[in-house]
Amino acid sequence: MTLSIHPAVEKAMQHVAAATAHAAADPTRPLCHFRPPAGWMNDPNGPIFRDGYLHLFYQHNPYGDEWGHMHWGHARSRDLVHWEHLPIALWPSQEAGEEHVFSGCARVNGQGETLLFYTSVKLGGRENRPPNEQWAARSLDSELLIWEKHPANPILALADQGAPPFRGEWRDPFIFSAAGRTFLVIGGDYDETAEVALYVAEDTTLTRWRYCGPLYQTTQKQTRFLECPNFVELPPAAGHPANPSGNWLLLTSPYRAIEYVSGAFDPIALTFTPHQHGILDAGAGKECNFYASNLVFDSQGRCILLGWVRGFASGRGWNGCLALPRLLSMGSDGHPRQLPVPELQALRGRQYPCIAQTLEPGADRLLDVQGDTLEVDVTFALGSAQAVGVRLHTAEGSAAVRYDGAVLHVAGSEIALAGNADRTLRLHLYVDKSVLELFVDDGRVAVTRVITPLRSTEGIELFAEGASAQMTALAVWDLLPIW
Repeated sequence: MTLSIHPAVEKAMQHVAAATAHAAADPTRPLCHFRPPAGWMNDPNGPIFRDGYLHLFYQHNPYGDEWGHMHWGHARSRDLVHWEHLPIALWPSQEAGEEHVFSGCARVNGQGETLLFYTSVKLGGRENRPPNEQWAARSLDSELLIWEKHPANPILALADQGAPPFRGEWRDPFIFSAAGRTFLVIGGDYDETAEVALYVAEDTTLTRWRYCGPLYQTTQKQTRFLECPNFVELPPAAGHPANPSGNWLLLTSPYRAIEYVSGAFDPIALTFTPHQHGILDAGAGKECNFYASNLVFDSQGRCILLGWVRGFASGRGWNGCLALPRLLSMGSDGHPRQLPVPELQALRGRQYPCIAQTLEPGADRLLDVQGDTLEVDVTFALGSAQAVGVRLHTAEGSAAVRYDGAVLHVAGSEIALAGNADRTLRLHLYVDKSVLELFVDDGRVAVTRVITPLRSTEGIELFAEGASAQMTALAVWDLLPIW
């Protein structure tokens, strides 16, 4: 049988190809973060390791740089750093009444088929649209390049799922395993309740599911909707014993910064007992800049966290990128830790000569650094200083990272952060044109911000306020493009 790309995919890819030159000409477009050749990108979908590659799918509008016409774009990587663009994987089957293919996950079933699970959004205006359904697509080739919609679709519909009367926005399936069983969570709402609903697979085909009850609930006065739920058991963070209250983590994107709830999950009683709650990444301008997470485990048992960076201007032929892949683990305090994957060290180019020294108030240390794609890793001993930080010069002024012992300020965002007993602070920054990602104190805080690109000729500054502070370690590298 000769396999060929679906005509709807060919048409979409032609539009992407026609827009690629315009997108590539934009000087603000990141060079070290994954993004499509052109067009809009949002949620990462269906990450899965197959035959030595991480396959990444993502929400994609091939017809413009604003949201719409949702497809699943596709790329793969051998090292989590360098990416190869592949043909668009999923398209809206208009002949079957689909308008969009929304977010979801990937899984290999008991028959060895690689399946993509997604929310099928029907044709029609928001007020008159039929309820969402959960659909699957299956790969027809070993390279995962050719896909067909599964003949068992819909694999889950509101009319037959035996759950509460969820409204039509029920969506974003995510699959996980525990105690030899395969489960699925979906975000839904009914009455005044927002719920992460729990389902169990009834056979190994993963096309038949049974509602088990709520995994997690809240009121809609508190949270409008729990988008993009992810639920996994995390490995302990380096140097941390297993959290006695449980290492399970629920992530949701509730139309604001991603929130986490950690605790214990009983896969027999099917109960989740929360213990800790917090914000995964608090960076925000007009909207939170890190959103719509997805998770995948690699062959080493590492949990890889993926997220969408948003908040860019339209009209540039592209919009949205993938945050740098992060290692996600659980601290013994029940709060997650996030670190950039070590593989990113492959992007380090020239290293700038730096020495430890004392920082005096009013005498900022200007680093002789050129460029607008940089990695900066600095450790401060605050001593008696009221604040320390890093100042980045941009075309619109400066984007500072400043810490005063209680609050971390990152390019306009403020994050409460208790100080260390020894008054030390480690800031690990990645600056990539218009994206800033910051990791604090070995991952206890992560912050993503969309910024104006650096003025590449003016370097960066380290500063102390109120009294002197020690810069005890510093390393700065140019970052190489991933393409």
